[in-house]
Amino acid sequence: MNVRVMSPVISTVVLVSPVLAEPATGESRSAAGAIPTLQEGLVAAIVALAVFSLVFAVLAVKVWPNISRGLDERANKIRDEIEAAEMARKQAKDALDEYQSKLAEARAEAQRMIEQAKSQQLTVAAELKAKADAELTAMRSQAMRDIESAKKAAVSELYAQSATLATMLAGKILKRNINAQDHQALIEESLGQLQGMKN
Repeated sequence: MNVRVMSPVISTVVLVSPVLAEPATGESRSAAGAIPTLQEGLVAAIVALAVFSLVFAVLAVKVWPNISRGLDERANKIRDEIEAAEMARKQAKDALDEYQSKLAEARAEAQRMIEQAKSQQLTVAAELKAKADAELTAMRSQAMRDIESAKKAAVSELYAQSATLATMLAGKILKRNINAQDHQALIEESLGQLQGMKN
């Protein structure tokens, strides 16, 4: 039982018991130093014990069950709150673990995708370079063939024109004798004809 609840009751019993234990005769003792007789002390003790028992019974039947019930309810409430807090903490820890696991998986997946993209990029770059090199080599070979063909055509045309020019010159030379002025005029005429053929 709570000591704070019982202390006023005990104080009341101690203060009231001498008054109740007064003899019925109405004799009053002097307040200073009167020693009660054994019978008076016994009556006072019995009255005090009866009052204490009555108060204790009332407290035990009415007050203490309410206090005990309140304490039990409070203890149950605290226990339930502790269990709920523990469960919430466990759920939060599980959620955090799951979040960290998913985050690690997402980071690993992102890293894998980056590596795959880099690998694909290098492969595509190598393919494009090989293709560009092949095209460049083909174009260079084609250009060399075109140049060689143009060179051969130019040489052939030059030989044909030279032969024609030489034949014309020989015909002119054979028709008449050439002096220095004729020779110069013949060269200029041949050059003019050569220029005309190129156009």
